[in-house]
Amino acid sequence: MRISQRLQQAAQQIKRDVLTVYFAARDSRTPVLVRLLALAVAAYALSPIDLIPDFIPVLGYLDDLILLPLGILLVIKFTPAEVLNSSRAMAQQMVDQPSSPVAAAVIVLLWVLCATALLYWLITGVGE
Repeated sequence: MRISQRLQQAAQQIKRDVLTVYFAARDSRTPVLVRLLALAVAAYALSPIDLIPDFIPVLGYLDDLILLPLGILLVIKFTPAEVLNSSRAMAQQMVDQPSSPVAAAVIVLLWVLCATALLYWLITGVGE
């Protein structure tokens, strides 16, 4: 198996795990402290802001490589088995949903239109 395939599989596994943690946090059967930890882990995983910025050599990725898996493991360890099973099933179902290239193109088009309108507004000074 090539390295790119392994990295892709690892990325898919992390995506499933983060979704599992997110669904576990939303389940009322999960203990409150575990729910808070799960929300913090999911928010950290999805946040564009890192504890240590990625542009710092080596250290920038260590927080992602250590904190995120550690948080996921803690949530999984303290989540009741029935909640974990249902959360994993929901996460897998979400990962398996097909993505639409047409929807992606529409969203990109909307962003381009918004950026063009903003640029036009800045250049022409509309509203002055």
